[in-house]
Amino acid sequence: MTKSEGFPQAGESDALNRWATFFRGFSTILLIANSDAVRIDDLRARYGEDALFVFFNKVYKVLDRPFDGPCLLVARSGPAGANIVYRREVGEVTKLVRSPRFRGICNLRAGAAERFSPSDEFAIPEPVGHLDLSADLSGFYPETHLATSGFALALFLIEVAPESKVVLAGFTARRSQKWKLFADHDWTFEQIVLRLLLRSGRLHMTGSVAPDLFGAVSRRFPEFTPGDVSSVAAEVLTERLEGANLAIDDLLKLTRPQRRFDALLRRLKPKTRKAKLAERQAQQ
Repeated sequence: MTKSEGFPQAGESDALNRWATFFRGFSTILLIANSDAVRIDDLRARYGEDALFVFFNKVYKVLDRPFDGPCLLVARSGPAGANIVYRREVGEVTKLVRSPRFRGICNLRAGAAERFSPSDEFAIPEPVGHLDLSADLSGFYPETHLATSGFALALFLIEVAPESKVVLAGFTARRSQKWKLFADHDWTFEQIVLRLLLRSGRLHMTGSVAPDLFGAVSRRFPEFTPGDVSSVAAEVLTERLEGANLAIDDLLKLTRPQRRFDALLRRLKPKTRKAKLAERQAQQ
């Protein structure tokens, strides 16, 4: 797929195959999380000028100056459409990735309630396409949460572009002093799946992969199989989690008056533009 051909649009039957063809054109694909752990200059020096950098939404979290390498911007959708569209941030984020090697925007959908924004609403000269991964995640990802864009795209890439090296950069799943983690994602589930794929060699990560701590026990004490260690570890973690839950219950009791007052203030607060757009879409 060349840049002039454009990207697949919502509803096109061959959309997934066309996206697969696009990504297979790169031997190395870096997924750049919006994390303090990301060092763009180091990544470019390590992986070369031909690697595709995939950025997500608010790229100003990791870019302090324009990026001039091959790159794609993933714009995540919500019930009101693409986040950067209804927040009117398209111009702010694209100015940091715009260069002759900027490939365009991939408006990604990973949940059934999320909707795409029409390409013309992005109002940029570069191609804008739609990638629907909601069906691929249905029945796999916990139904109580939504997959992060990076997790959803990583799974898609290792299956449709197996010859490409997919590298995760900044996927720590840790809150920093500047950026928070959103509770609507199941960070524990994602880290379990990603670490399994990293240790199997299907995914790669910048920096060191977390050590296999429980494997070290089996190596030192061969009479305990990895299954034995995992079983006991699960028991210990369950007990510690229950202890943490009891402490959390005590904190919830202490803060009940403050939370009731906060809920009252939130009810009085005018609806956001995002909420109004979502309601309008639900009524259509």
